[in-house]
Amino acid sequence: MQTASKKVVNGWAMYDWANSVYNLVITTTFFPIYFLAVTGGAGEGHRVEFLGRTFVNSSLYDYTLALGYGLVALLYPILTSIADTRGNKKNFMRFFCYMGALGCSLLFFFEDGRLWLGILAFMFACMGYAGSLVFYNAYLPEIAAPADRDRISARGFSYGYIGSVLMQAIGFALVTFMPEQGDAIRITFLLVGLWWFGFAQITFRRLPAVEIRKPQKGNVFKDGFTEMGKVYREVTKMPVLKRFLRAFFFYSMGVQTVMLAATLFGSKVLKLPDTKLIITVVLIQLVAIAGAWGMSRLSARLGNIKVLMGVVLFWIVICVAAYYTASLPEMGINAEYPFYGLAIAVGLVMGGIQALSRSTYAKLMPETKDTASFFAYYDFTEKLAIVIGIFSFGFIEEQTGSMQNSILSLVVFFAIGLLWLYLALAKQRKTA
Repeated sequence: MQTASKKVVNGWAMYDWANSVYNLVITTTFFPIYFLAVTGGAGEGHRVEFLGRTFVNSSLYDYTLALGYGLVALLYPILTSIADTRGNKKNFMRFFCYMGALGCSLLFFFEDGRLWLGILAFMFACMGYAGSLVFYNAYLPEIAAPADRDRISARGFSYGYIGSVLMQAIGFALVTFMPEQGDAIRITFLLVGLWWFGFAQITFRRLPAVEIRKPQKGNVFKDGFTEMGKVYREVTKMPVLKRFLRAFFFYSMGVQTVMLAATLFGSKVLKLPDTKLIITVVLIQLVAIAGAWGMSRLSARLGNIKVLMGVVLFWIVICVAAYYTASLPEMGINAEYPFYGLAIAVGLVMGGIQALSRSTYAKLMPETKDTASFFAYYDFTEKLAIVIGIFSFGFIEEQTGSMQNSILSLVVFFAIGLLWLYLALAKQRKTA
């Protein structure tokens, strides 16, 4: 196949520009800070009442994310089966995009006394983001030849980081110059929703029209899980892909949890001021742009799986360093600059590992017209990993009373992922 025109490729990448503001401006920066403030502050073990139960506020945040991702993961088989056999994947991508943008916008109304609204809107935003990504990712093998997939996948993530930095700069300016910080953050939530909705229109105009197939008889619920079962059986016959997906499942537990919990860690454990946390996240994203492109170039020389092994090993080093950094405040040592060092390290590998994982899967998967179903399997693997990872992180903190202990679980996840990558590489060499 030939790679699509530059206009189509850039239009596809613009969806990363559009939706990454949710993932990096809201979940990584402003919303964790705001959520902790509304629910009583960033003190260790601070608890909040919700649905008749008492939660540690940061754990409630983690559980909300886990539930949102879990619900979308359960819908993947049904939605992608419909998209592949009965309709247009672009319509489903558009539906979830609008759900996510609406959820972000509704966060504007989240204030003290409206915890239920904040939880609901946050779940809507989370589900919209996760739901649209499976259809967005499914376009990659349709618009890019195998030789170009690493480069184009990295372009998407780079667009996302650039767009997020711009949106974060706007949010930071509002927080800095508006007299009421809470109002500034809530306006930022609204702007994120409008940004996501507005720039996504470029993607929807430029992506190629997908032929809508004739309606088929049968039960969409049953057919969806049957289709997922077919993908699973095909994957089990491909030894390298099978091992890679097992590795991806475990190291994604670590990667996604670090991204989603980094601001909570900086605020609750290291007691860093909000403005410094926001600046740190901007720093992470700027470094991540270079990281994504650099890893794409490196994979062309060394091979995808080798590079992924090196990156996962680097993630283990980051987690061990974070565990010891969390001990510094207890010893009376300022943890601010070590945290900045961790942020730079995370930025170097954060975007790259996501972009390279996506393109590696696109390379290893068989040629098929049912790309949505195959990427549903990939995204289901990732979202299930997020559910387990972020839930474990919150549960361990709630049970032990310290977020520092949760970090050790991430080391285990990365170590298992590294082992499966090694086995995938060994099998790839054997079958070459």
